[in-house]
Amino acid sequence: MKRFFTTIRNIFSIEDLRVRILNTIGFLVIFRLGSFIVLPGVDPVILEQNAVSGGIFDLLNTFLGGSFSRASIFALGIMPYISASIIVQLLGFAVPYFQKMQKEGDSGRKRLNQITRVLTIFITGFQSYGYIRGTIPTEAITTPGMFFYVSSIVILIAGTMFCMWLGERITDKGIGNGISMLIMIGIVSRFPGAIIDEAVNQRGLDGALLFIIELLALFGVVMGVIMLTQATRRIPIQYAKQVIGNKLYGGKRDFIPLKLNSAGVMPIIFAQALMFIPALLAGIWRDSDVGAYIGSTFSDFTTWQYNLLFGTLILVFTFFYTAITINSNDIADNLKRNGGFVPGIKPGKQTAEFIDTVLSRITLPGALFLVIVAILPAFAVKAGVGQNFAQFYGGTSLLIMVGVILDTLQQIESHLLMRHYEGMMKSGRVKGRSQFAAA
Repeated sequence: MKRFFTTIRNIFSIEDLRVRILNTIGFLVIFRLGSFIVLPGVDPVILEQNAVSGGIFDLLNTFLGGSFSRASIFALGIMPYISASIIVQLLGFAVPYFQKMQKEGDSGRKRLNQITRVLTIFITGFQSYGYIRGTIPTEAITTPGMFFYVSSIVILIAGTMFCMWLGERITDKGIGNGISMLIMIGIVSRFPGAIIDEAVNQRGLDGALLFIIELLALFGVVMGVIMLTQATRRIPIQYAKQVIGNKLYGGKRDFIPLKLNSAGVMPIIFAQALMFIPALLAGIWRDSDVGAYIGSTFSDFTTWQYNLLFGTLILVFTFFYTAITINSNDIADNLKRNGGFVPGIKPGKQTAEFIDTVLSRITLPGALFLVIVAILPAFAVKAGVGQNFAQFYGGTSLLIMVGVILDTLQQIESHLLMRHYEGMMKSGRVKGRSQFAAA
């Protein structure tokens, strides 16, 4: 306990780190306050009585911190921006024009960011219309008409763009990845209520015993998710000896740490952003047979169709995001330039192929484990766990919470170690999901 308080004191004694933490808290407070501001023309009392709930709607509401069900100005949150980022990254993978921009450095990234923002506006406009038509009951609209629809769409677009701006400010001026942080704070805000409801619903001695078993199972899942996040395959590296002047340099051993799940929580976020689309299409086409089928199938996250599509998207995005974030050719070139090599492997092309093979072999089991954890809430609901609590029983919510918290703690520890303070753990360094190196 003494070490804990010493670490807290060290954190707040570093001015830059203290300012970043306070900035992050301030931005998150603004985000939470905005989630309670209801769209003009919507009666919150009637909305609460007639709100659409269950299945995918409750899951989306968890990610958006309740703003989805409250019809707030942040009802769509950061999801449209994530969808736009997915599209731009896919274009960068397949279209030469976007590939060229990715290689142009800062200027190319700025242009890609601008394209992403513009695309976010169009996606938000489409999703806003589906959200208003599909999730806000007609009885809750006090001033129905064209003006309400147009003004609400404009407000929802502005809300999403403001959320995007908050995420960027957290990344630049705060601690952690801003976009992931906004999603995590929405999840965390609903966790206390979910666990209290689950405890209240479990009555009697049998209910208390069942609740304890659920907590123990949750603890086991958390440990499994941490293992998934921290698991690393180390590729040994040997540096050649070099004589510079009268001194001998090099000759040391090192390693390249390749994570079992190098993509972190991003495949989950990307897949969940796309799973938002079927529910909106069902709302738009609710009078047709196709809309009814989509609504009944993909509005319930316990159906096998939903989990099959969700798991497939996670697999695809895990390989895709790993491929675009870890370039084996660049790692091999850096090693060759610095006089490093993998023992038994020739530098250059063969090293790149070896790294790519190892990465492919560890990504597949990592992606499968990621899918299993992501669909655990569906099994928890089938086993009798309350739906609100089951969303934290593994699944997307827990993966995002663990990944973001580990990444944030790793950044805080980096600030401490850089200023010659002790780290946050006695047994070793905290490893965030984005921590990997190439020698």
